[in-house]
Amino acid sequence: MPVPVVLFTADLRLHDHPPLRAALHRAREVVPLFVHDRGVGDAGFAVPNRLAFLADCLRDLDEGLRERGGRLVVRSGDVVAQVCAVAAEADADEVHLAADVSAYARERERRLRQALEADGRRLHVHDTVTDAVAPGTVTPAASDHFAVFTPYFRRWSAQGLRDVRSAPRSVRVPEGIASEEIASRSSVRDVSPGLAAGGESAGRRRLTTWLRTGVAGYADGHDDLAADATSRLSPHLHFGTLSPVELVHRARGRGGPGAEAFVRQLAWRDFHRQVLAARPAAAHADYRTRHDRWRSEETAREDIEAWREGRTGYPVIDAAMRQLRHEGWMHNRGRLLTASFLAKTLYVDWRVGARHFLDLLVDGDVANNQLNWQWVAGTGTDTRPNRVLNPVAQGRRYDPDGTYVRRWVPELRNVEGRAVHEPWRLKGPEREAARGYPDPIVALADGLDRFRRARDRAHAHDHDHD
Repeated sequence: MPVPVVLFTADLRLHDHPPLRAALHRAREVVPLFVHDRGVGDAGFAVPNRLAFLADCLRDLDEGLRERGGRLVVRSGDVVAQVCAVAAEADADEVHLAADVSAYARERERRLRQALEADGRRLHVHDTVTDAVAPGTVTPAASDHFAVFTPYFRRWSAQGLRDVRSAPRSVRVPEGIASEEIASRSSVRDVSPGLAAGGESAGRRRLTTWLRTGVAGYADGHDDLAADATSRLSPHLHFGTLSPVELVHRARGRGGPGAEAFVRQLAWRDFHRQVLAARPAAAHADYRTRHDRWRSEETAREDIEAWREGRTGYPVIDAAMRQLRHEGWMHNRGRLLTASFLAKTLYVDWRVGARHFLDLLVDGDVANNQLNWQWVAGTGTDTRPNRVLNPVAQGRRYDPDGTYVRRWVPELRNVEGRAVHEPWRLKGPEREAARGYPDPIVALADGLDRFRRARDRAHAHDHDHD
């Protein structure tokens, strides 16, 4: 009997896993395989928070397989070499893999297919494992992808989704296939102290709680910084411990404005993935260049460091940046505000911020991180590329009584009410209550003026070369 290999990548689950189901459909035994890919580390994506979360995911996946009579095989090294080696050891005739969108993943798929075919084996790539609607499924008439979200969302919403597949009851793995020991998160250094637990079991518990108690209020509360009323499922989507297809089905099953708003966010995730699939260079190059001449990292070094450390003098910015460092996660409204502040108020290249986010975010995802940064910087798909978010006005709107700021900026815990968003205006005893908190590193009016003048110059330069 043939023995297929199932290569797990960003799909670390047993529920709704088409590659595993397809392999089990045609064989009595399979080899569930995960490779600690050396190339991922070389590319700078193997950072502490994601490694710790990954360790949780792999241990949970192995436990789930053992409950079903199997186990997870873990190897390290070049992913193509390791997959081919395991396939040879198992005398496997085929390998099953979930499709992914990054340039790295697509090159990995190409190399793997070539190597397997040279050995007389086949590679089966499965869509809608890491997305709800696969890139390229819906396209406009004159392009290979949608560049504007609203028309994409209309087509995405009309697209039928496949059925959700249950987790297998039994998984048999052949004897004699060697595996490395699976590390625990305790073996990873420099992990954010508030990092959430990883793994399919943790993800499914969070999903159940979210659908029961959270999603109904999502439409009204998702921007409320203090309420923390988002799903926090993004790390589980990034590692694939939850299925985006299942999330869409289950949210739609709940119904109501909150569920509709949540599904819209899942569509944004697919939107960015279809953009990156069509334009892989957008991971590092402007999707729509504005010919920005960003301040150099050397020139802006002190400002960048203040932004990273959460000491800009703008409380809502600093609160969000400190949340990122402590939890390896940041509220979505905080992501928008901190990105706008760096790219537009400080006029620093969006790639500097995107790299810092990828260094810390447990859900650090090339498609969504890079393209959200580009959206905010005005080099991506935003139809209003020169909008600038005011951190004081936004803080008052989305953290009106300052609860979120006081939670993450202890220097301001004794400042009452809305005054917490402008501590530099405090006087006398109130100013004393904000002792230790820095003054703003730039006046908002000055930052806005610098950004507008820079964009005007870039626009004139662009027209000069038409």
